[in-house]
This record gives sequence, C-alpha cells and structure tokens, in this order.
Amino acid sequence: MRMGIGMRILWQKWSSLNKYYNAMLHNAYRNYMYISTRNISAGSDLLEYHPDVASALSRDDPVVALESTIITHGMPYPDNLRTAEEVECIVRQNDVTPATIALMNGKFLIGLRQSELQHLSECSGSIKASRRDLAWGLSQGLQCGTTVSATMIGAHRAGIPIFVTGGIGGVHRGGETSMDVSADLTELGRTPVTVISAGIKSILDIPRTLEYLETEGVTVAAYGPSNDFPAFFTPSSGCQAPIHVKCAKDAAELIDYSLSLELGSGILIGVPIPGSLAAEGQAIEEAIQTALQEASTKGIQGKEVTPFILDRVNQITKGESLRANIALIKNNAEIGSKIAVELSYIRKKKASKRPDRSRVDKHQDSTMQGRPVVIGGSNVDLVSSVRNSSIIFGDETNAGSIHVTLGGVGRNVADCMCRLGTSPLFLSAIGRDSQGDMLLNLSPHMDTSGISALDRHTTATYSCVLNSEGQLVIGVGDMDITSQITPQYVTQFESQLQSAPLVCIDGNIPTETIEYICKYCSQHNIPVWYEPTCIVKSYKPFQSDCWKTLSYISPNFKELCMISNCLDSKQAAEYPGCLTLHEKMKKSIELSQQLLHHIYCVVVTLGADGVLVCRNAEANQPFLVGSTTVKETTSKRSAVHYPACTTENMASVSGAGDCLAGGMIAGIVHGVPANECILSGMLAARASIQSYLTVPPTISTLNQADFSLWQSRQLQT
Repeated sequence: MRMGIGMRILWQKWSSLNKYYNAMLHNAYRNYMYISTRNISAGSDLLEYHPDVASALSRDDPVVALESTIITHGMPYPDNLRTAEEVECIVRQNDVTPATIALMNGKFLIGLRQSELQHLSECSGSIKASRRDLAWGLSQGLQCGTTVSATMIGAHRAGIPIFVTGGIGGVHRGGETSMDVSADLTELGRTPVTVISAGIKSILDIPRTLEYLETEGVTVAAYGPSNDFPAFFTPSSGCQAPIHVKCAKDAAELIDYSLSLELGSGILIGVPIPGSLAAEGQAIEEAIQTALQEASTKGIQGKEVTPFILDRVNQITKGESLRANIALIKNNAEIGSKIAVELSYIRKKKASKRPDRSRVDKHQDSTMQGRPVVIGGSNVDLVSSVRNSSIIFGDETNAGSIHVTLGGVGRNVADCMCRLGTSPLFLSAIGRDSQGDMLLNLSPHMDTSGISALDRHTTATYSCVLNSEGQLVIGVGDMDITSQITPQYVTQFESQLQSAPLVCIDGNIPTETIEYICKYCSQHNIPVWYEPTCIVKSYKPFQSDCWKTLSYISPNFKELCMISNCLDSKQAAEYPGCLTLHEKMKKSIELSQQLLHHIYCVVVTLGADGVLVCRNAEANQPFLVGSTTVKETTSKRSAVHYPACTTENMASVSGAGDCLAGGMIAGIVHGVPANECILSGMLAARASIQSYLTVPPTISTLNQADFSLWQSRQLQT
C-alpha cells in the first residue's frame, strides 16, 4: 500500500502488539530502578532546602553549613542576628552558598531565609538540639538551634561536606571522673563532615579532648604554617596537632581523600586566631585562667563550671570576649569558604574525567561530548478529576479528587529523561515563592542549576479539570513568567548548547527565544526538538523561516493541522472532525510531507491511536543525534505507525505526551535503535497515564531484554 511520494507505510497489528506491550511493561516495572543525580533525596520529607542551597547542591557548587545555636544560645540579641547575617555575607563574598541549619515546624531546615533568621534570633523559647534531641524536636515541631553534632548530621544528610563554627565541645575538666564529654566528639567519629573551628577553649581539657578524638579515628589538623593546635583565643594550646595543612588547597585535598576512602568519620581543622587579635585573645585567656582559679576556690564542679567561667570571663573582659568570639567566627567563615571552593574544584575536575557509567546506557554514542539541553516551562499543576460521568456546571459541586503535582512541558520532558538515565541541563524560570520552592525541593534527581529564580515574579501555575475518563475538559494557566526565558538568559549557557547532542525546546518560551535558539543551534550543527505544547503555541517557529532549522517536531494531530495552515494559509482548511484511524494516518502523512522538506523527523501523537513517526530515513536506521547532517544513505522517507499501549487504570492524560517525547529523546541521546527509542517513549507515556503525577517515579530505566522481545515479534506489512 502506498501513500505520499516516496514513503513506505509500516503497519503494526493492534491485537498482536498490545499483549507484548503489556508484557514488557510488567517486566520493566518489575525491574524498576530509580535514577537520581544526587543522594540528597534521602529523608527528603524531613529536610527542607533553601532554594539557593538546593540550586548550588544540584550544580555541585560549594556550600558551607553553619550552626544555629550561636544564634539561639550563644549571643544576645541583636548581636546574634547581626553576626549570623555578617557570617553568611562573608561566605557569599567567597562565591560560596551559606546554609545555616536549624529545626522548625517539624523540618530540618537546610539554609534559612531572612525572616527565619530574624525569628530565630528574637525568640527566647528555642531549644538547644544535639543528636539526642533531633527526633524529639522534629516530632514535636519545636524550634531548635542545632549544636555542632546536630548541624553535622543535617549537613551530611544534605550532602554538604564542610561546616564552619566557632569552637567545638570537648572533654570537660575532671571528665575522667564525671564522664562529661561533648557529643561533638563522638559525632566527629561517625559523621563524614569537616568541621572548621578555632580549636577548643581552654576551659576544657584540651589534651584529653585530642586523645578522645584519636580514639574516635578523627583526623585533626592545624591550619597554617604551624602544627600547634589552637585554643580558641590563643594560637597555641600547648598541644601539637597530628598534621597541619598550610593552605585551603591542602585542606581540600585532605578532605577529598577522606571522602573518597569513605572512612565514615569527620575531620577537625583548627584555625588559629588572626595575628591582629592575638593581644586581645591573650587578655581573654588570662581572664579564663583567673575564672578557673576562682571556680576551684569556690568549689564549683560539674555542669556548673562552664556557665560560671563564661559569665566571669565576660565580666572581667568587659565584653571583649564576645567581640573576639565574633571575630573568630568570621575568620573561620573566610577560611572555610576558601576550602569549600577548592574542594568543589577538585571534585568537579575528578568527575569530568570519570564518566558516570551507572547512568549511561551501553548503546550510548561514544562520540557524544556534552549533555542534552531542555529549555521550557516549569509550573505547579492543580489537577481536578470529576468522579461522575457527567460534569455539573453552575452552582453545584462535582464530586471528585484534587491533586497537586509538578508540571510544565519542558520540566516534564527533562524529568522523564532523568528518570530514564539521562541528565539534561534544564533551563527555565520560576518565582522566588512557595511554589518555586516546591519545584526545587521535589526535584532532587534533576539538575536544576539552570533554573532562574526571580524576585517579584510568580511561579507558573496550571489548573485543569479532567472528566471521569481522564480527558481534559478545561485548563487555566498563569504562565507569564515564561516570558523571562529570554535570549539574553539563554546566552549564559552557550557553551553547554554548543556541546549538546540535542536541544529540546517547548512552545511556552517566547518566540524570539525560539528563533535565537534555532539560529544558534543551526550555526553549530546541533539538532533541535520542538514540542509544540498546545494548539495556540504550536505555530510559533513557523511565523518565520526558523522552523526550517528544526530537526524534530512532535505535534498532536490538531497541532499538525494548525502548523500546516500557518505555512499555507491559502489552502488552510478547518480541522477535520471525526476520522477513522486510516483517514487520520493519511491526513497526517500528507501534512507531514511539506515539513519533511526541511525537518528531519515529524512525530505525530495520535492519543489512543498511538504514534506516527515520519522521517527522512529508513524505518530501521538510527535517529539523528549529535549533528544535523543527514547521511546519504538516509535519503528515503518512511512512516511507521505504533499503536498505543492499552491500560485499564487511566488516571490522567496530562503529561503523557511530554513523557513520550522525554522517553524518545532519552533513547535517541543514548544511541539505541529507532524502535527502542519509540518504545521507551511509549512505556513512559503509559506510566504517566496510570498516575495523577505528570512524570511518575515508576518510569524506570528500561530492560534491554524487553526491547529485544518487542523487536523480534513486531509485525510489519
């Protein structure tokens, strides 16, 4: 059977293929494996990330953790707030993201907003939380400042390797009989976080503290030219550190090797007091010794010793100890930030030389040098599903269910690709609001470093109503922020675009941005996939000649008709009504013909009728990737129809088309055979249909055996 000029139609029989689709889906889900770009999702229901921290972690950029007991219990107001703000400022000035850690409202906060810092500094009812107090504080929704041990736990859970503080706890004087030993020491022995501090205050038993740390297997280093271990207010405690690191680079290399060995223990780096504070520090140290003598004379023992000494030292020095304490913390923040920058550089350099084989399919094209790039919308979806077969309009309420999920065509495509073992760079825009926070917090498996969080803008939100069969009845979208995905914004990522094997854009972004991307990618021989998004946006590239630079386009039947009308307004016809599958196929091939003069591949999604793939290549040849140049052997055109996977558990069709595109692109980028690319998209689309989530986690890396079974049994005529 012939249709169109030079095109071969390959038909698959519905009844025979569907059972193989179902069998393969069962196997794929049985072999489910969730792929994540980071391990920060563990315990994600308890951890809440500041957007800046989440973004930095997703990019593997340097982040420094900061404790919060300095705010809640270490200093009076407003010194505590001012110090916290100034320390965070110092960290940022070194191109590092600060993450002050605290407990609030049943969440482990990794990074505090200004309002949270303010509240924490003013509230007198905060609890001081160590390791033992974390579960209680979270379960009761208490507001807690985190000590060194608790902050180490939070930092480790969040994937932050460096923590800056003032000083750590230790073995108290007389600890050999009282057994008064700080939990900071045992935490250093079992949590792989590096603590940058000014050493240990001389009110503690420093020799026994260092001995205890040795027993716990903790690496202790002095920072700078000497291996004298500092005693907080003085550069030397009279004890020698086992090793010393001369600069930030040396310290970073030490941390990198420790993390690579997976020792499971932390590192303590003692930073001596700056020379400008040495005289002041010596005076404070003399006050400490005086206070210790007074405590001994008065018979003060046990837990009463430390509060007494701190109070007396503050009296003797007339507040100088507080000012020196603040200066020490700032100095530690400066040093810790520089170490974090060096560590980030070292680990990124290692990662670039060591390909992550766990996320690369064995068919992946070895010539691919960069990552795919996806540019498009991100939004929060509110999906209302009506339970009854008929919808009531007017004053009455329809019984049903309401679900909140993440959406946006570009975000969905990128999410699906991530879950199928591909990690694209995703460029988008969100507001600096609660919806934007939700998007970042619920996407730990994605690289969100390219998402721009904007003040005075609202994160895109989409609300839709589905009938009892999961079909869209009405949708309302607040998408104004997508206008901020401008050419100027995209130019920041030209190096990533230039090395990308494929770039995917959706119709939500501005027309001028689409034209810029098409022009840039054409100049650098990069294939571009255009996902039309909806009927009214489908023709954006077709208002100029930029569409001729596209390599892929994935419209549904209605969008294809709209595009055809845009290109040939003289012969524009109304969208055909009820058509048989045969008629719809014939019309789709006819409309695709004019596009194939310039576009390499047209993927027509037909809903329940499956997918029609028309392209300038034989049906069994690999898809175009890494270059827009079509090989001479692919001069013939073909059209292949793939029936949809049937399912009895349809929840929502929202996101199915995006998952189809994401699944296909993942296969194309990995260089797998053409039929397997399409099956990858089909399986992803079916998983989406079965869930109210647009991109459910049940989308998994597909089993190669499933592909082989499907390919060997497909019927072609």
